[in-house]
Amino acid sequence: MYISLDWVNELVGIKNLKLNDLMDKLTLGGFEVEEILEIEKKNKKQIVLDISATANRADSLSIKGMAKEMKALLDQPETISKYSTTQYSITKNLEKVLLDNKHSAHYSTFLAVTVENLTNLTVPNWIKEKLSDSGVDPLNNFLDFQNFILLETGYPFEFYDLNKIINQVKKTDFNLTLKTAQKNTIFKTTNDLTYQLGENILILEAENYPISIAGITVNKEVETDPLTTSLLIEGSIYTAKTIRQESRVLGLRTDRSARYEKGINDSHLNKALERLLYLLKLSNPDLICKIHTTSKVKEEKIPKIRLKYKNIVEILGPILINNTKQLTNLSSTQISHYLTRLNFTFSYDQNKNLWDVEVPLIRKGDIEREIDLIEEIGRLHGFNNFVTNLPNIERIGNEDFSYQTRKKITNCLLNEGFNELIQYSLVNEEASNAITLINPLLTDCSTLRTSLLPSLLETTSENLKQTNSCLEGFEYGHVFQQSSNQIYIEQENIAGIFGGLPLKTQWNQLPMQLSWFEAKGKMEDIFSKLNIQVYWKKPTTTNSTIVLHPYRTAELVLDNNIPLGVFGQIHPILSKTKNLSSALFLFELNLAVLKAQIEKTKLPIYKTYSTYPKIVKDLSFIVDQTISFEQIKNTIIENAPKVLIDFKLLDEYRGTSIPKNQTSLCIQLIFQSNEKTLVTKDIENIISNIQTVLVKEYNILVRN
Repeated sequence: MYISLDWVNELVGIKNLKLNDLMDKLTLGGFEVEEILEIEKKNKKQIVLDISATANRADSLSIKGMAKEMKALLDQPETISKYSTTQYSITKNLEKVLLDNKHSAHYSTFLAVTVENLTNLTVPNWIKEKLSDSGVDPLNNFLDFQNFILLETGYPFEFYDLNKIINQVKKTDFNLTLKTAQKNTIFKTTNDLTYQLGENILILEAENYPISIAGITVNKEVETDPLTTSLLIEGSIYTAKTIRQESRVLGLRTDRSARYEKGINDSHLNKALERLLYLLKLSNPDLICKIHTTSKVKEEKIPKIRLKYKNIVEILGPILINNTKQLTNLSSTQISHYLTRLNFTFSYDQNKNLWDVEVPLIRKGDIEREIDLIEEIGRLHGFNNFVTNLPNIERIGNEDFSYQTRKKITNCLLNEGFNELIQYSLVNEEASNAITLINPLLTDCSTLRTSLLPSLLETTSENLKQTNSCLEGFEYGHVFQQSSNQIYIEQENIAGIFGGLPLKTQWNQLPMQLSWFEAKGKMEDIFSKLNIQVYWKKPTTTNSTIVLHPYRTAELVLDNNIPLGVFGQIHPILSKTKNLSSALFLFELNLAVLKAQIEKTKLPIYKTYSTYPKIVKDLSFIVDQTISFEQIKNTIIENAPKVLIDFKLLDEYRGTSIPKNQTSLCIQLIFQSNEKTLVTKDIENIISNIQTVLVKEYNILVRN
């Protein structure tokens, strides 16, 4: 917002203040000076500042609002401008007329007055000059008065041609009503654009004739023009949510709607209206003003907040005594002085050293708690005037097991070469069980994630588009699903992506992409480090069929068939669509199940170290493809003695020398005893027994 310092100086004495000092105070007070403009007018330079405020300080987005801030920050007295007087009061009259409305959730105050006998539309030169200084081109019509009041007070007023409304409704004593538009209502705005309104758009009607989209724009048929001699002036306070939704639905934003979207209250609305009527009366001394309609939903209570001296000192810290190295704290007298500068009413209890503070209604939106009051005291004293010593922190409590487990999983994945990723939880999915937001900001962020895998692939794709290498990372995130009986299910998962980078296993070999077995081995290594036993099964659900390969995907389960998650290679169609490597591998695990399993196995199991040598034997055989290695593994474990300490799948082969629908497996068996040195004869007997069991169970054909 452009702020003319000459205009502000009419309200607060800042004329003798250096510009750099003023800018420093504003910046430390939470207002950023975007630009400094020098305007030469009548051989005199004027300074205009482009100032931006935080979202919670809509009360400061006006000349009067900024003047109050400068008065508080600079401790300067108020001045009275010859142009700032009102000499017109309607407050008492406003309290007499009330109107109930069923759409009171969309506004806090509704106010409309009629103005008749307008004979002179000339705008005073001093108003034009102030508009010009603030970056607004004067037009010498009603819009100048609207813009001036908006700049000076921050309140948006809408003007309607009263005679045009009377001609449309054929009544002089018409009623104003707020209601939602009927479906497919056609509305023409002042800039000749036509909108088709839906049932969620709030409109202002005069006897069922729409005269405006509430809080946004006026109907073309009742707008003011140079021949207007009577006005209906509306100065209502609509809720920010209502106007924000309407603007987004219609794709229509005006100066008036922009001000409502920031949130304003009615604490100074009556004074702003009195000021507007006074300005109109300057050129029209015979002006006739009447109250038409008013409605106030409810009187707002002035909030009271208790402020403790102890908390102020603990949060803001000490200050230096007169630029010496001696430290002290803010005194209660200083704090009371700062509250007075802010126009806060308070009572001070000297015995308990605390204040009960009443916050003005205009600051109700951003001062709600004690910490907000402490921030205000820090602003006025200057945050840079406090000593930057770190406070003594009292550490209470220990890391719980959930935190320790998460830390362990994170460190394990980081050690495997993964990077931790953080991504947005809102996406645009078309899954049948996806939960759709009622009021999304963007269509690309309209649903909650049902899986973390699509986001990982999207991030990898974007990373490659930026000419970076393939990404290997993991993410913690919540996924949401909707069950068949409309119950929302939330679950925290951990998902990861790796592969896609050609690697060398030896220096004299060409780089090769990661294979399924190598990727599976990497996952098994991670589970081994976490000390959990995971079983691999063929997928039984279709949740990940779009993302993962139809034949290179496995479900991961724990003991008692408890589902843990899924692992697989990227779907070949998806890899081509997104221009990604086909050697990418993804996993997604249920974090709660993973944590529970780690807790079960958190105590390490120690066993005696054998001093006797190992014997390694290979067993090759042909078996039907429908029989999984997991089945064979379980059968061997059940029937082998304790001296079989480990076995591994060395090779799987399918080819012309192998019968159709069968596969050749080579298993490495490792034997070792804690009591004696094993002899070949003992081992051969064990292998023979294993072969016999496998022939009986799975009809294997042993290969020599």
